[in-house]
Amino acid sequence: MTSLRTISNCQAMAADCAPIKKEFQLGQWMVTSTKSHILKSHCESPTNCLQQSNICMFCRYEQELNLPQIPEMVFPNNTLRIVHDGGFGIEFNALDALRLVDAEHDLMKVGVAAAWTEARAGSEFVNKVFKPFDWTFSTSYRGTILAEDPDHLLKVIDSSEQINMEKLKVKEKIMFFDEVHLFEDELADNGDSSLTVKVRVMPDKLFILLRYFLRVDGVLIRINDTRLYYETGMNYLLREYTSSEKKITDLKVSPELFTDPVAISEHLNVVERICERMEFPSKAACDPLSLE
Repeated sequence: MTSLRTISNCQAMAADCAPIKKEFQLGQWMVTSTKSHILKSHCESPTNCLQQSNICMFCRYEQELNLPQIPEMVFPNNTLRIVHDGGFGIEFNALDALRLVDAEHDLMKVGVAAAWTEARAGSEFVNKVFKPFDWTFSTSYRGTILAEDPDHLLKVIDSSEQINMEKLKVKEKIMFFDEVHLFEDELADNGDSSLTVKVRVMPDKLFILLRYFLRVDGVLIRINDTRLYYETGMNYLLREYTSSEKKITDLKVSPELFTDPVAISEHLNVVERICERMEFPSKAACDPLSLE
């Protein structure tokens, strides 16, 4: 799913602390990665927060998320953003990703009941979960659409066109690369749940991979991938979302692969695939074909 937020609002979020920012210009696109510290475990400014004036990030997460708890490590100011000169773009951040976590149902316990009961018997962590919610923090987040003008934003439509992965395998000069961690949780030593986004910019194209990785020991491995692709001369972005998973008992590979998202991804079953075109607003121009 996709969220929507104004570019100025996103910039205000990132200004909450002194982040490390990297930028790269590809034609009319500005690629920006922002990294900062982990979310604090307490309110930083009780007076302001009580008055609802310039509330801190901890209280913002408390107020805007209906979750009994959030991941152990959340990076609230970490973002990856691409913005077009025309004032539209897309961003990836932790808060919007966590908005899509089911706050009312323990989907893991329901979805793999038999394996769950056997593998989690006597688990102190699970027994302490009083309010049912998806404690694996599974999210179908595919990015947050940015626009200064609500009438001038990327138009998302279903598409049969897919990203040419073979083209991305061709060795090219990497003009810019970064990896941004959004959240991570070890599920009280029951596995691992994490969300990370990477960007790679070549002379005439860019590629983004947002990956949610889940491993529940003895039960399940799941990977939700969102891939975003742009090539100079296109007046749209291609976006593909793929959700893949498999029960641990059905994986006939070495357990060493269970902790390697890249290696284990080839052994999971695809349960959902969504291909989309994110078309530029009608008055926005695309980049002319560039020369290296």
